[in-house]
Amino acid sequence: MTDLSLYRNIGIFAHVDAGKTTTTERILKLTGKIHKIGEVHDGAATTDFMEQEAERGITIQSAATTCFWKDHRFNIIDTPGHVDFTIEVYRSLKVLDGGVGVFCASGGVEPQSETNWRYANESGVARVIFVNKLDRMGGDFYRVVDQVKNVLAANPLVMVLPIGIEDDFIGVVDLLTRKAWVWDNSGDPTNYEIQDVPADMVDKVEEYREQLIETAVEQDDDLMEAYLEGEEPSIEDIKRCIRKGTINLEFFPTFCGSAFKNKGVQNVLDAVVDYLPCPTEVIPQPEVDLEGEPTGKSAIVDASLPVRALAFKIMDDRFGALTFVRIYSGTVKKGDTLVNTFTGKNERIGRMVEMHADDRNEIDSCQAGDIVAFVGLKNVQTGHTLADPKNPATLEPMVFPDPVISISVTPKDKGASEKMGIAIGKMVAEDPSFYVETDEDSGETILKGMGELHLDIKVDILKRTHGVDLEVGKPQVAYRETITQRIEDSYTHKKQSGGSGQFGKIDYIVEPGEPGSGFVFESTVTGGNVPREFWPAVEKGFKSMMGQGVLAGYPVLDVKLTLTDGAFHAVDSSAVAFETAARGAFRQSIPKAGAQIIEPIMKVDVFTPDDNVGDVIGDLNRRRGMIQGQDAGPTGVRIKAECPLSEMFGYIGDLRTMTSGRGQFSMEFSHYMPCPKNVSDEVIKEAAERKKNK
Repeated sequence: MTDLSLYRNIGIFAHVDAGKTTTTERILKLTGKIHKIGEVHDGAATTDFMEQEAERGITIQSAATTCFWKDHRFNIIDTPGHVDFTIEVYRSLKVLDGGVGVFCASGGVEPQSETNWRYANESGVARVIFVNKLDRMGGDFYRVVDQVKNVLAANPLVMVLPIGIEDDFIGVVDLLTRKAWVWDNSGDPTNYEIQDVPADMVDKVEEYREQLIETAVEQDDDLMEAYLEGEEPSIEDIKRCIRKGTINLEFFPTFCGSAFKNKGVQNVLDAVVDYLPCPTEVIPQPEVDLEGEPTGKSAIVDASLPVRALAFKIMDDRFGALTFVRIYSGTVKKGDTLVNTFTGKNERIGRMVEMHADDRNEIDSCQAGDIVAFVGLKNVQTGHTLADPKNPATLEPMVFPDPVISISVTPKDKGASEKMGIAIGKMVAEDPSFYVETDEDSGETILKGMGELHLDIKVDILKRTHGVDLEVGKPQVAYRETITQRIEDSYTHKKQSGGSGQFGKIDYIVEPGEPGSGFVFESTVTGGNVPREFWPAVEKGFKSMMGQGVLAGYPVLDVKLTLTDGAFHAVDSSAVAFETAARGAFRQSIPKAGAQIIEPIMKVDVFTPDDNVGDVIGDLNRRRGMIQGQDAGPTGVRIKAECPLSEMFGYIGDLRTMTSGRGQFSMEFSHYMPCPKNVSDEVIKEAAERKKNK
């Protein structure tokens, strides 16, 4: 049996451009997994193996790889930083035990770092922090530590201090051992010397070391008492306390360096071994029944228990579909049959592989704690559980956000149409935040996603990877409809056509629901005027109409329907009659209840040089943006705003023009808000024209 205490399942996550992929490359070099370092800016990074990733210099999909450091096995997932691919981070964190949060020393805690940090908190993932790019202009370790405290409300435990800054950055001081690690400029990460602390840093090192020990010994009452009486704990004891506090999310050991210049990465690898949990030390994954209700049981990481494995990513490549799974309990051998608890169908495990980016090693078995890929599974999707057929159980599934933007695509000929159908089927299986539907009236294929870049990449993959010739329509915003007034109303459905007829009368209240509540139904009927068995039919009928609003045909959000009274006929009333009555009630009452169009509002975070702040704010105001705040940094200003998505198309081009190419921005969905009248009139008019043209 493998010793699980030597396993570390970790992810590397950060804001776009903080240096995650570069850090992963250095880890692979140091652990002997690769011999030549590939650079992101050359399009040669190991884990960025898609054409689109190499060209754009960004990570689009998470890549898994395995390596070894000091007899410990690391399963590493390098995740994307761009907000449009947040889903990749979310689903990776779901199956990891620990993480390395990378922050840029000059950019600090950036918007996507906040989102990723929130996901990691929700998933209960222990983390160490690596403040990267200390060789960069404006790099400041202490400022980033303050931001982690203030912006993320986290508790960074400083483990090393930087020696020098920007061009003079040469190494770090390890506070526990009071030793300086100094690298030369050869670019070889193994060329370093361990020296004494520089004389001008002795006081600072003692100050931070004291804080470190005080925080650590809080995890052990006996050690704390001894420390207060003047007895310093041993380094082993301090490390034990840091490990305990890190796993309990009390604090986050914080390191610094420059991955690009090969300085400081070894300390992070040692920290992963010393402080991050092995698979048996994390909270077991909760199990749910087929209805999604918690059973109170958990998948305990143990190779001798029945198999529980969570599929967290599907990837299609030249060898067939790969299903990435995290094995929570049990052992899986080649040729075993597992049940997919979502579909109830059995899946035979023909081949399994250990991944290294897009290379693979065939293996014969895997066990609790492993992250591997199964080849050629037919009906498994992201979030499905594979379990022992004799003892099935479902692991807590993943929840994915709704898309906010859509485009229409039309294949240029019949051959392309068939190709597109197959390609899109594969892409939807790979990415749960990517939706596809067919417009019933026009026959157009509509792609829906998390942002412009997300859909841009999908179209690029369709054209290049799958060779589909397409025409692409302009982006469409996912508008919604809702109501603003409470009304009481009544509707009677009566139909007589020989034999038994249909009859259902309902009295009801329609009112605006809480934001984000969707559709809520309740009944206050007493005395049996509408028998209890017909209540679900009323709910079903009304709910079935919520997908298409009365103004422009967009889905309706946040409506509460209360059934107050009604009438039924002993012979003619049926569930179908009451369902039809509820549909008629929707058509009759929603227009009276102050129906209005609401639009998605995005949380926008813009970075701009000082000279262009006025232009950028003026431009955001023109886009109906509300400025929420400004934060001046050493290299520019971060402006936080809320803007309607409809005004943000093509924004990156305008921002680059205003800032001579130096501006950056990111945005993510925040909430829905009512449209101004001129905008909603335009939306309703466009919807009417679309209907007419069909």
